[in-house]
Amino acid sequence: MSAPDLDPKAQTELEAAAFRKLVAHLRERTDVQNIDMMNLAGFCRNCLSRWYREAAAEQGLTITDPDAREIVYGMPYKEWQAKHQKEASADQKAAFAKANPNH
Repeated sequence: MSAPDLDPKAQTELEAAAFRKLVAHLRERTDVQNIDMMNLAGFCRNCLSRWYREAAAEQGLTITDPDAREIVYGMPYKEWQAKHQKEASADQKAAFAKANPNH
């Protein structure tokens, strides 16, 4: 099955809607830790915010890392860390090191 032929504007609108839904979902799922996302999917909220910042730069816009993270986290990153981030277990850290040897 192939994707329907979409004009570029419709495709961009659908992609933007999917992005907003993903960000909203990640904001609600504060129980899901970034290290778990990295270990299972190879990306996390920080990656998503970096991709957002990089996309802005491609359009000639400057968005700082803290601003991009706030867009994804829905609050300043330090605040999210204080409220929701837990210390990674030894097993989580080992899995991360194995999956991301250059990180």
